[in-house]
Amino acid sequence: MKQKRSTPVRNKGNRVTAGDAGKRVTIARALSKLGYCSRTQAEKLVLGGRVSIGGRKTTDLSQWVDIDSDRIAVDGKAVLAEEKTYLMLNKPRGLVTTRHDPEGRPTVFDCLKDIDSTFLSPVGRLDKASEGLLLFTNDTVLAQRLLDPETHLGKIYHVQIAGQIDDAQLARMTAGIHDDGELLRAAHAGPLRTGDKNSWIEMELQEGRNRQIRRMLDVLGFEVLRLLRVSIGTIVLGDLPKGATRSLTADEIAYLRKRTGL
Repeated sequence: MKQKRSTPVRNKGNRVTAGDAGKRVTIARALSKLGYCSRTQAEKLVLGGRVSIGGRKTTDLSQWVDIDSDRIAVDGKAVLAEEKTYLMLNKPRGLVTTRHDPEGRPTVFDCLKDIDSTFLSPVGRLDKASEGLLLFTNDTVLAQRLLDPETHLGKIYHVQIAGQIDDAQLARMTAGIHDDGELLRAAHAGPLRTGDKNSWIEMELQEGRNRQIRRMLDVLGFEVLRLLRVSIGTIVLGDLPKGATRSLTADEIAYLRKRTGL
């Protein structure tokens, strides 16, 4: 599925208006915000002399541009703002959340083979052994807002653990657990169902510390058997098949933009 480019709007100076940022940024950042490539890739393009601003080539990474008015081109072709794309993936266990893995392990982008994912990036991460809801977008502004701890956007996880957990241990996770010099805290932790040898709990996080849930439960002496993210705010994984993707609805996109102050 090829992404469509949005139709450029020409101003009196016959320059392309991206209709995206409305502020001055460095040239590499501009290429990233326009959805052309990552910032690292953009820096290589600039240093390689392949980028021009207003018809003049530049190799200066500190060059500032106005996305709304400056004409930016790569190899002589104008860079237009990509049509914004918003996807959710039901991430299977065993995939790493990266585009390319130096160890050759399968990645989440293997699930996007039928989609033009050139400019898409995952919003945050799920570790290799974790499953569930993972968002992808080329809207870098929204992605940054979603990852900002100040947004306080809750993420709900269902976690299967070996053994049975009691109320006091659940309360410790909401009060905060110290591990490796960090205070790890869940916004909510409660039981879902209990069996003879294992149990399921529901946890809400409003911050994204590395392997936070696994570390908290490890301190309490529990082995995590499965870890599944089921929602981000009001965006719910639902019955999306494992390994499948779907586009977010207009209402879901509007919710995320409103929730992050956009």
